[in-house]
Amino acid sequence: MPPKHPNELEDIEIKLLLEGIYLFYGFDFRNYAMASLKRRIWNIIRAENLHTVSALQEKVLHDPACMERLLLGLSVNVTSMFRDPSFYVAFRNQAIPLLRTYPFIRIWHAGCSTGEEVYSIAILMFEEGLYHRCRIYATDINEVVLRQAKAGIFSLDLMQEYTQLYLQAGGKSSFSEYYTAAYDGAIIRSFLRENIVFSPHNLVTDASFNEFNVILCRNVLIYFNRTLQERVHKLLYESLRMFGILGLGKHETLRTTAYENSYEEIDSQEKIYRRIA
Repeated sequence: MPPKHPNELEDIEIKLLLEGIYLFYGFDFRNYAMASLKRRIWNIIRAENLHTVSALQEKVLHDPACMERLLLGLSVNVTSMFRDPSFYVAFRNQAIPLLRTYPFIRIWHAGCSTGEEVYSIAILMFEEGLYHRCRIYATDINEVVLRQAKAGIFSLDLMQEYTQLYLQAGGKSSFSEYYTAAYDGAIIRSFLRENIVFSPHNLVTDASFNEFNVILCRNVLIYFNRTLQERVHKLLYESLRMFGILGLGKHETLRTTAYENSYEEIDSQEKIYRRIA
């Protein structure tokens, strides 16, 4: 029998690694987009001073600290405050008038990473006079980044960049009013943190946990394959109240999904939708 090609062997090793992680730890990466997943796995292998995927599997299954590092490496944590500022302009102009009619607003920020975008939406709701009747549920698979998000401490060096994004996003005040500078860090003011609940949630394996008026799941689905995207779209649909607002990333879409006709476009360019069925 001819030997397996190295690429075939690598694919087998990765499948075994992902299956082992799922069976032992309950985290399911089996339907993540393979190309980007491979890159991240090899970055982790090099960081752990290993040479094969199988060696990583052995270490992960016997060393929970290694699993925590792997989870941090496999979770995509690219974010910033007021990322894609045009989204916030569109949300302010198109979604806020609809949300003003609600006596109480539940917002789910799915895949919140280190929290910058959660605090961005909190600032926007505050400036629109709606934050006092909001509860924002911010969730992520990774408890390490959730702890960072809950602390609300960010690099002071980044605040100048975030200030520019805040202004581009239609900010109505002085951005410095929303944080306190301490040494080389910037701490989000407590009044912005009081209506936010940070909690672990796995979009791949966990069920819906509430009904929401707004769900923001931006730049998360692009890392999933088609099967997993469909599963997550089902979860988002079932978690969103009738006439609720859904916000996706610029490279994500409802087209060709089973729920395409269940929403109307509020802003096609910024991928803001409203559930209508």
